[in-house]
Amino acid sequence: MMNFSRSITALAIACGLTSSTFAQLKPASLVNDRPEIDIPAEIAVLQSMSRVVKHVARDAKPCVVHLEARKTETKRGRSEEFDEAGSGAIVVIDGRHYVVTNRHVVFGAKESQVTIRLSDARELHPLKIVSDPSTDVAIMEIRGEDLQAAQLGDSDLVDIGDFVLAIGSPFGLSHSVTFGIISAKGRRDLTLGEERIELQDFFQTDAAINPGNSGGPLLNLRGEVIGLNTAIASSSGGSEGIGFAIPINMVMLVARQLAAVGKLQRSYLGVSLDPDFGPETASRLGVRRPRGALVKKVTPNSPASEAHLQRDDLIQMFNGVEIEDDDHLVNQVGLTPIGQEVAVVLLREGKQYQTTLTVTARP
Repeated sequence: MMNFSRSITALAIACGLTSSTFAQLKPASLVNDRPEIDIPAEIAVLQSMSRVVKHVARDAKPCVVHLEARKTETKRGRSEEFDEAGSGAIVVIDGRHYVVTNRHVVFGAKESQVTIRLSDARELHPLKIVSDPSTDVAIMEIRGEDLQAAQLGDSDLVDIGDFVLAIGSPFGLSHSVTFGIISAKGRRDLTLGEERIELQDFFQTDAAINPGNSGGPLLNLRGEVIGLNTAIASSSGGSEGIGFAIPINMVMLVARQLAAVGKLQRSYLGVSLDPDFGPETASRLGVRRPRGALVKKVTPNSPASEAHLQRDDLIQMFNGVEIEDDDHLVNQVGLTPIGQEVAVVLLREGKQYQTTLTVTARP
């Protein structure tokens, strides 16, 4: 019978192993092949993140308001009153305080029928309500002591993956905070409710947004408002991780015009665009993918006509912005200040051209 221990020793010597080598070896069951985790360090990172979220939520709370609008709806010849809850954020425009919110939250209610509840439980009624159906933005002028306005960010700097907080009144639960990321940008051509929102350029977020969050702010980790929560995509009526917010740059552009002249003054280019522009047409035009806005018709005596745009011109850039599709161009034109001269880059018969035109007021 072979001596097992002697055989192992002989094999070790043959392989050049010594007794000191055996002292360094451990049974396989004692070898931990997983990297060690510094649990306290990992907890510290999470706690640091939590402190940031708590700080932002605390500082933003006084700028966020709870809204209740008393409305009347007529069905089958009978009138019924109901309350609609929403949210808003306090901003300053030309030295005056306003609440910015969604039009659909307050539309149909008079100033006396809208109650604005501040974070300190004070209740106000707006002095004036002005709204724009094409963007679903509304402003309400308010007056009061110690009103705290929100800090506004630059929504053009927002990117996919950025952490965000949504604050609002989901199901009437005022000043609720949810946390998530920016899931996508430039969401357009969405069907939202009964009225079509013509100018769309939504952020998509997975921060939980529910009925009652409408009009409330979407904030970055610096506590800056970068969007106005507006809608959800849901089959159940509740949050399913797909919410939409209007970028704050777009909100404030509309809000400032509503405060100054009482309406959004949309600019006009004078073209009809092809909504079916796809790969086949792109191939015919000599481009690899259907990116840009394809002109179907040019209106006589319009800015486009005066700039000599033609049918089948592919508008690739407008005012320094690369155009993604027809809806994107509609947004860019509509929100350009009236009377501004802009550069347009287009593709015609395989060649790229640049021209300038001056947008006018929409007829």
